[in-house]
Amino acid sequence: MRKHKKRVHVAAWAGAAVILFFVVVAIFAGQIAPHDPSALGPAYLAPSQEHLLGTNDLGQDIFSELVFGTRVSLLIGVFSALIVTIVGTVLALISGYMGGKTDRLITAVTNIAMAVPSLPLTMLLIAYLKSGMFSLIIAISITAWTGTARILRSRVRQICEMPYIKIEKTMGVKTPVILLKHILPNLKDILLTRAALSVSSAMMTESGLSFLGLGTYGQKSWGNILHFAFFRNSILRGQVWWYLPPILCISIAVMGFMLIGYYGQQRAE
Repeated sequence: MRKHKKRVHVAAWAGAAVILFFVVVAIFAGQIAPHDPSALGPAYLAPSQEHLLGTNDLGQDIFSELVFGTRVSLLIGVFSALIVTIVGTVLALISGYMGGKTDRLITAVTNIAMAVPSLPLTMLLIAYLKSGMFSLIIAISITAWTGTARILRSRVRQICEMPYIKIEKTMGVKTPVILLKHILPNLKDILLTRAALSVSSAMMTESGLSFLGLGTYGQKSWGNILHFAFFRNSILRGQVWWYLPPILCISIAVMGFMLIGYYGQQRAE
């Protein structure tokens, strides 16, 4: 049992270290990047001391793009997860606590939303929304809140069956007090898990959409770098330094958030 707990804590610290690394890179991107990522120069240069990962088809420094792409990818992932967590938590609290028709209505809406394929719906929303980071965050959030709402709603229902909650209801304690003081704190471990997994899911979705050419314009994320790398034939040219680094960054960042989610899940159990 102790060994299991030790492994869980090691995983949590490893995930936190990975996330902290990328957060530092995102914050200090201007100081870390050796070049302006939008500056043009000689195209298709191989890695060197001046250009650590070479240059792309426009002569832009790939390493600098990767550094600034950290900021875009993290912002989209974190803000999407924040919206998803808030919406899912509010709906779960209302549904689980109120019960009755309110619960049935919210549950029905959640089930219908879960039945709709999320990726095609996200692509459709992006096609109708104005292009940009904010639109991408909204499109991802609209299709990703259902899992959080459903899981939290089950936990809220369990808590509401506890004797102390029933006693407070009988004593006439106001609903906001019960929700915020006694129910919400008992959801913290599940909230940590869902928030961390929502960040990783949002980053994966953004990467996929950007790879398809539906990402942000004028701001290159890791997915955008992949898009231009593959559509400019980097594989045929053997330019591993162009397409492999963003793939590694996406994988490592997602792994970091999933390790934090695993830690939250073990605490919830």
